[in-house]
Amino acid sequence: SKIMFFAWVFLAIVAFYGVGLTLSYQRKRNNSMTKRTSSARTMIVLGSGGHSTEMIEIVEKMDPLRYSPRCYVLARGDTRSSEAAKEMENKRSATNFRIVGIKRSRSLHQSFITSIFSTIWATYECLPLILTFRPELVLCNGPGTCVPICLLTFFLDGLWPWREPVRIVFIESFCRVKSLSLTGKILTWFVDLFVVQWPGLATPKTKYVGRIF
Repeated sequence: SKIMFFAWVFLAIVAFYGVGLTLSYQRKRNNSMTKRTSSARTMIVLGSGGHSTEMIEIVEKMDPLRYSPRCYVLARGDTRSSEAAKEMENKRSATNFRIVGIKRSRSLHQSFITSIFSTIWATYECLPLILTFRPELVLCNGPGTCVPICLLTFFLDGLWPWREPVRIVFIESFCRVKSLSLTGKILTWFVDLFVVQWPGLATPKTKYVGRIF
């Protein structure tokens, strides 16, 4: 019957995806100590205010040839972060970067219920961006904008188990001294490296590296 046919198709898709996600995870574990020789397509998530300032400082210290091309993702209308990224890239005469604005996942003082819908819409906008840019490294440090990007990147990675797995690195903001941010608590389960800058935040799931800035 048609119902049985579609049921088997659905199970086959789920099985294929499960195998792909497992293979991707195993490759990440096996290659965790392997030094990369080619450049990495890098997606950098910028938030407003201090989040962007911290992330720009991190990117400034990175080799622009090794982490290339770069795609900066920020909330639509965040002109300050956009200008900061352009200024930093122009200082080193870089041309291999782009800046993309997406819908903000959660605005200041927005209710939790309505933020669910705005996050879903932001995820929808991120999908074609991730599929076309195909990041090999995702860097973020706390803004809600990075939630749909990291979740999509994590789950889409299982669709292409034959490709180099994507690395997701979350750097908790320096201002988080005693507790993780809400974004950090959500993404703890999905990132490959979770960096904290204060010893009180060190756990089996995080890596304490001391002050970065």
